[in-house]
Amino acid sequence: MKKILLCCAAGMSTSMLVKKMQQAAEERSLETMINAISISDIEEHLPEYDVVLLGPQVKYELARITELATPLNKPVAVINMMDYGTMRGDKVLETALALIG
Repeated sequence: MKKILLCCAAGMSTSMLVKKMQQAAEERSLETMINAISISDIEEHLPEYDVVLLGPQVKYELARITELATPLNKPVAVINMMDYGTMRGDKVLETALALIG
């Protein structure tokens, strides 16, 4: 199972993207756990996931989150702004899977 965590300012806007990503995963018969949280809750949830994707509005947190994630061997990336804005769950899912390897 691939565990993907999305983070934004409050966890609200990314929750819509999570649904699109889950649909894309189901269409590909992939077993995933995809959740969205507020960036302020990252530290308690980080160990549970394989990859962290940040919403474009919190990209300023990339260095801090990468510092937290590196000792845990968790990749971190900022979601492409166009994919985020157009809610391209399939593209964001592909990004996450590529980071996991």
